[in-house]
Amino acid sequence: MKNFIILTGGPGSGKTTVIERLEALNFPCANEVGRKIIQRQVQTKGTAVPWYNKSAFRDAMIREEKKNYDTYKNREEFVFFDRSIIDIWGYTMLEQLDISDNLLKYCRELTYCKTVFIFPPWKAIYTNDSERKQNFSEAATTYHEMISAYKKFGYTLTVIPKGSVNERVDFILEKLNTLA
Repeated sequence: MKNFIILTGGPGSGKTTVIERLEALNFPCANEVGRKIIQRQVQTKGTAVPWYNKSAFRDAMIREEKKNYDTYKNREEFVFFDRSIIDIWGYTMLEQLDISDNLLKYCRELTYCKTVFIFPPWKAIYTNDSERKQNFSEAATTYHEMISAYKKFGYTLTVIPKGSVNERVDFILEKLNTLA
């Protein structure tokens, strides 16, 4: 889907803040599934979280990401995704998990705009919270794994420059105008 725009990168690099700003500008946005799953699992005392069962967490993310995709598949305007199925591939590689058949299938079938916006690690804004337990070094490693994952599936990465939320949003929207 040429109108499905992915924002990716390591944790704590500003993706979600930019998604929230885009949402405030009335763009449809799909929230990050990993955070949603962690919150739900903690609330229900489940174990499909990265610090207990990485494979179960990954499989839950696959199911949720497919739901995200299906929710917006009939939209014609730009839809912004806080990560995508390709991020789950990157997570799988990062954690050295077995590749599931569903993951490979969806990485091939769920298509997005070939230009992907990637947020580089930014120590000055990096913070931990109840769902984000990685240290900054792990966040940087995740960033590099996302580069590999997106390149593997033929996407072109556009690095988001460091700046205010509004500057980052403007950069994305200006780039999208040149693609149209």
